Amino acid sequence: MHKQSVFSFISQLIWVYILLFSAVSFSQKLTSGFKHTNALINETSPYLLQHAHNLVNWQPWSEAAFEQAKSQNKLVIVSIGYSSCHWCHVMEEETFSQEDVAQVMNENFINIKVDREERPDVDQVYMTAVQLIQGRVGWPLNVIVLPNGKPLYGGTYQTKTDWIKLLNSLSKTYKEQPEKTTEFANRIAAGIQEKNEFGTEKGSVFFSKELLNTNITTLKENWDLTYGGLKGQQKFMLPANINFLLDYVILSNDAQAKKYIKLSLNNMALRGVYDHVEGGFFRYSVDTKWQLPHFEKMLYDNAQLLSVYANAYKVFKNPLYKERIEETYQFLNTIFKSKKR
Repeated sequence: MHKQSVFSFISQLIWVYILLFSAVSFSQKLTSGFKHTNALINETSPYLLQHAHNLVNWQPWSEAAFEQAKSQNKLVIVSIGYSSCHWCHVMEEETFSQEDVAQVMNENFINIKVDREERPDVDQVYMTAVQLIQGRVGWPLNVIVLPNGKPLYGGTYQTKTDWIKLLNSLSKTYKEQPEKTTEFANRIAAGIQEKNEFGTEKGSVFFSKELLNTNITTLKENWDLTYGGLKGQQKFMLPANINFLLDYVILSNDAQAKKYIKLSLNNMALRGVYDHVEGGFFRYSVDTKWQLPHFEKMLYDNAQLLSVYANAYKVFKNPLYKERIEETYQFLNTIFKSKKR
């Protein structure tokens, strides 16, 4: 071997050693100072990395995780969230970081964490399941599924005590009555399939004025005529509903609907659910009066609300709506905009 070749070979070995040493050092920095590190440490998602030091043996979504569940005959916990989700952080701190919770989860379940921004397909399937089971959805989305992936139970945030109680109950039922749990999961899967196929048949779509009036009547029964929005302890702005009603009042000139839309939009624009400092709308109000917001802003909410207030301004010519459009657009185009672009 020539001296030059030998020198080149040695140089390459040195670089390989440096790279390996750097990788080991980086890995040690990530794991040092923590009591436990799970398989999420190898992921790139900020949300998954937030759970990399939970005592729960989280795994990323993979076929291998479900194969493990089949071989060990265990139910699977699929917990879905995203990095800016408030209640995801609360449950991570108060539940998933606790030793007694981790013991129940690790002994009886295969545990999978999913970032909904990485896997919207997984999120969509299980969100539909939870909608069928609970009638409402949110995040963290916690779904207990069979080893074949079919959902058995689904819900959102739960306290540590309620979560342990639920897991013990489901694990016991699955071990003692596997046929019952499989039958129930099959019914949920059939419901998801039916919902996905609904309205996909070819041919004309049935629509009538009577059907429209029936749906409007149903909506009106749930209207909060004092503060706007829908009746309930929390208030979501539901921009798609308001845009639908704006189209409806143009066609029908329904005075009650017009009054309700203005009441809702005015309170949303003037009260605490709107950020009067930076601009933009918070995700929802935790009270019935739109005063106390959940301090989280989402791009999809604000983008839709721009459309809502623009359409409302065309109908009602209220200068307040134009002002909120301009402020929200400015907020999205500055604070929300990536500095890399």
